[in-house]
Amino acid sequence: MSSLSRELVFLILQFLEEEKFKESVHKLEKESGFFFNMKHFEEKVQAGEWEEVEKYLSGFTKVDDNRYSMKIFFEIRKQKYLEALDRQEKAKAVEILVNDLKVFSTFNEELYKEITQLLTLGNFRENEQLSKYGDTKTARNIMLIELKKLIEANPLFRDKLAFPTLKSSRLRTLINQSLNWQHQLCKNPRPNPDIKTLFTDHTCTPPNGPLAPGAVNLPVSAVAKPAAYSALGPHGPFPPAAAVANPNALPGNALAGWMANASASSSVQAAVVTASSIPMPPTQAVSIMKRARTPPTASAMVDYQSPDHEQLMKRLRPAQSVEEVTYPLSRPQASWSLDDLPKTVAFAMQQGSAVTSMDFHPSHLTVLLVGCSNGEITLWELASRDKLVSKPFKAWDMTSRSLPFQAAAGKDSVISVSKVAWSPDGNFVGAAFTKQLIHVYASHGGNDLHQYVEIDAHAGAVNDLAFAYPNKTLCVVTCGEDKLIKVWDLSGRKLFNFEGHEAPVYSVCPHHKDSIQFIFSTAIDGKIKAWLYDNMGSRVDYDAPGHWATTMLYSADGARLFSCGTSKDGETFLVEWNESEGAIKRSYAGLRKKSAGVAQFDATRSHFLAVGEDSQIKFWDMDNDNVLTSTDAEGGLPQSLPRLKFNKEGNLLAVSTADNGLKILANTVGLRLLKVHEAPSFEALRKPIESAAIKVSGSSAVAAASAVNCKVERSSPVRPSPVLNGVDPMGRSIEKSRAVEEVVDKAKPWQLVEISDAVQCRLVTMPEGTDISSKVVRLIYTNSGVGLLALGANGVQKLWKWARNEQNPNGKATASVAPHHWQPSSGLLMSNDVSGVNIEEAVPCIALSKNDSYVMSACGGKISLFNMMTFKVMTTFMSPPPASTFLAFHPQDNNIIAIGMEDSTIHIYNVRVDEVKSKLKGHHKRITGLAFSTNLNVLVSSGADAQLFLWSIDTWDKRKSVPIQIPNGKAPTGDTRVQFHADQIRLLVVHETQLAIYDVSKMDRIWQWIPQDVLSAPISYAGYSCTSQLIYASFCDGNVGVFDADTLRLRCRIAPSTYLPQAVLNGSQAVYPLVIATHPQEPNQLAIGLTDGSVKVLEPAELDGKWGATPPVDNGLLSGRTASSSATSNHTPEQMQR
Repeated sequence: MSSLSRELVFLILQFLEEEKFKESVHKLEKESGFFFNMKHFEEKVQAGEWEEVEKYLSGFTKVDDNRYSMKIFFEIRKQKYLEALDRQEKAKAVEILVNDLKVFSTFNEELYKEITQLLTLGNFRENEQLSKYGDTKTARNIMLIELKKLIEANPLFRDKLAFPTLKSSRLRTLINQSLNWQHQLCKNPRPNPDIKTLFTDHTCTPPNGPLAPGAVNLPVSAVAKPAAYSALGPHGPFPPAAAVANPNALPGNALAGWMANASASSSVQAAVVTASSIPMPPTQAVSIMKRARTPPTASAMVDYQSPDHEQLMKRLRPAQSVEEVTYPLSRPQASWSLDDLPKTVAFAMQQGSAVTSMDFHPSHLTVLLVGCSNGEITLWELASRDKLVSKPFKAWDMTSRSLPFQAAAGKDSVISVSKVAWSPDGNFVGAAFTKQLIHVYASHGGNDLHQYVEIDAHAGAVNDLAFAYPNKTLCVVTCGEDKLIKVWDLSGRKLFNFEGHEAPVYSVCPHHKDSIQFIFSTAIDGKIKAWLYDNMGSRVDYDAPGHWATTMLYSADGARLFSCGTSKDGETFLVEWNESEGAIKRSYAGLRKKSAGVAQFDATRSHFLAVGEDSQIKFWDMDNDNVLTSTDAEGGLPQSLPRLKFNKEGNLLAVSTADNGLKILANTVGLRLLKVHEAPSFEALRKPIESAAIKVSGSSAVAAASAVNCKVERSSPVRPSPVLNGVDPMGRSIEKSRAVEEVVDKAKPWQLVEISDAVQCRLVTMPEGTDISSKVVRLIYTNSGVGLLALGANGVQKLWKWARNEQNPNGKATASVAPHHWQPSSGLLMSNDVSGVNIEEAVPCIALSKNDSYVMSACGGKISLFNMMTFKVMTTFMSPPPASTFLAFHPQDNNIIAIGMEDSTIHIYNVRVDEVKSKLKGHHKRITGLAFSTNLNVLVSSGADAQLFLWSIDTWDKRKSVPIQIPNGKAPTGDTRVQFHADQIRLLVVHETQLAIYDVSKMDRIWQWIPQDVLSAPISYAGYSCTSQLIYASFCDGNVGVFDADTLRLRCRIAPSTYLPQAVLNGSQAVYPLVIATHPQEPNQLAIGLTDGSVKVLEPAELDGKWGATPPVDNGLLSGRTASSSATSNHTPEQMQR
């Protein structure tokens, strides 16, 4: 929640207090967790309303949060127990003892026994310690004094005991200002307008002539009472506290607009704040949703977000705002022609059974996945017309399936495929079937799909399946005949179960707006609903046109929402939705009034729509209601509505045929693409390649590199060792697909791009001094992408932030605009305690919470937890020795931290209870890297001993350990760092001698690259881009290399002359990057921290440019199975052969 949203909650609190809505005030105080009303708390304690006392407290803390919280609850329950004894209500006292006080026995068993013995006394005052207990009122007042001290000392209540200073009726004042602004924008403003509602924007009725605008004010009866909000405690500055979202919050402007116009059947109202999208087990999801973008139960942690006025205003204003009407934003029009549509039949293929579903690979443009009516799943390479994989349906584990499924399968009934889909990264395939099951296959190249997980998903048919990335974790969303929508992780665990449809659910459409994840669903009664990942019910309830089976999809840019459906009478409707209103924006003409079946549709390149009906394919321009053109694909399309699917670039279109086959339609670029791919360029995917290590010897000759471009020959050492993964990985934020021109122009020699001058890229420098003692040793972007945090060798952290302005409208980090060095008004520095620390020998470490609210770091001393808003040290812990050397937050609980230590151990530390839960031992030298995978449920650690260890997250037991393979002649010394790919299966391992990719599911090395040629210096740092399609590596001679993450082929070199002035290059002191950070949303932006204390942000010269082109795959390297390896330098083609 942004700081403005939090302030809005305080304005609402003030308004409720002024209007005397007492219960609502305290309920919002509790649910938000922003303000603890001590006066209200005192009143409830003095009245002995213990249930209400604990209920109110629960909004701020729990019994086991810390020792202060435990003492607070103990004192309250003890008083409750003593009062029951004093009233001689022994049965009630026993109930309190068992239900309320038993929890404390694990912490102090002797005290619990002593309390229990009070039951045996006629008067508990016979106990010496309770002899001075007076009457109930006095005892409550004495206890209150103690409770107030505990609450004030409790860090979870820090900054929550004072209400901010506000002028009375501040919310009403803001509304008046808004109405004045609306009135000034009226086309026909009238003096003294009559304002009767706030539900719609104000407009004046047209007068006879233009009149000057007059001031707008609410009617006198609606003006706020003058009473201040003094009853809520002393006024004072109130730093933003832990965000607590309304659980009924909606995803941004889109769903909020739908709710604003929702029908009476919708039970959930729109809200300003947004709910969290963290996918968790149902038991944890609810608690997490109560604190959006903050760690669960960590009420004291500050939700650090830069003030986002524009976003807040978007959510506050109604759908049809004056601003939107007066200042319409024109949609940029891309140039296009009819030739862009794939209408030419390239060829036909025989499938053997009716095609029911298709999906193209997200990055391999000619790889098509097909599902059939006989339950078969097929993988085609269209260029070679080869059937790579064929998987007939069968249950993988019949004994584990439900009895209804076993009974249905035993009747020889046909089980068909209802949906097939690739995951966005291309690493998984999902298939839904007409009988209960879904299958998920892993696709890591080769001519097979590997069984990954089988899920008994729904009772009856599974009607749809889609992949989604809530909280950057790949999940599967399904819907079925049982009227349910379910979300599964890739282990087969059910994360969410959405109920609310009254008819079988026909389709699901997961999507996200900014960081807010949601799902649209449609049922066969025509109802459209929307869901957040929070188990809080649907957010909208609308009727789809046709009131029957409908599918929904977004345009490729995610900006426009479409649906296509058919009524029971056979009338087909293709429409575009206005997201801000939840209303139909455009209805497309030219569809039949009578169809047999449900029409299928698809969209491409954010410009064209296609629908299969009447034995033909019809095309529309998204911005035009009428049919653009149509094709019958030279005949043979089924009358029962053909299936169709575009590839990602829209240059190929697959359509089903009446003879159980397929036709591939193409435009000019698509035809060239198919022709180019006739060579075995997809061998990497088609042929199984071993994951063993690579045997290499010698280095091959390399063409000399020119200043700007270097042609890389077939035997160039910039090529890596062999690969297991033949597909391009893509993260949740999918990078634009590689340009088709790159594929089409394969006939041209590929060239390594070399950047050697600042004019060849965009560059911004944060010149915060050149003191070598403050060299940048750790560097991370904020998760919101608006700031960059650097840790210097002197233990001081610096934060740079980019402002939102005309040059940078989205306020994100960019190399086009200089940021400013941000500090709180207090002037505090985020300085680690380095007293008594040898800076030269210290190993700095840093970790940022997922919501950017706090940062944890150390530099040879104890770990400090800093508030990112105030820079204050919230707490310190883990004093050396041993010193901490690496920090990593648990991906599902910000209260759990894995801490690598100088003595080679790993401590699993719970911040909330200040306790080391586990201590992992196995390494022989200090820990230098930690990485979590929730997909595999493991923690991977790396150490200065050149070892990799695999630990179970559930039990913290060691699963496996492997040494990294050091090249001959190199010493296994120095830091080894690890980072997971977006698929959370592949692992990047970085050592000064190599880059390596491991498949962690087997702990096999599948790629290795060794410094050589133009990049021959030791590697200083490396990391994945946010999409995991690129790897950025820095070298000790100042070079930066950009590698293709799938193949470890070098695609671009950035020379030090690009970012360093000539005086520095000619100086006696070597300056080079010690660390690299990659932007969390922009895959082509990187930042480097240098030994001279400066930070540079680099991006390609063009706004939508890339760091070089993808190196060709089929340069003779993958013509056979690969050899096993060791690693000294890269191989020649001959060394690749067996």
